[in-house]
Amino acid sequence: MIRLFQYDTCPYCRRVIHTTESLGLVPGKDIEFVEASYGTPGRAEVVRLGGISQVPFLVDGDVQMYESADIITYLRSKYS
Repeated sequence: MIRLFQYDTCPYCRRVIHTTESLGLVPGKDIEFVEASYGTPGRAEVVRLGGISQVPFLVDGDVQMYESADIITYLRSKYS
């Protein structure tokens, strides 16, 4: 399952979440949204996995990426 580290007020995260919705990805089945605002365990995991404190951060198996445009392109190529 894809994991997307995000937080609600992040505009770049919202762009990615909107894309997951338009592609029909089902939370809890296809994708897991992980709360990653500052000070949360999710943000600490972002830093541990990717090395920097930035969201959105996508993890899909061995694939890890930060930039919302790259994440959107990846999701569209995988699910369109």
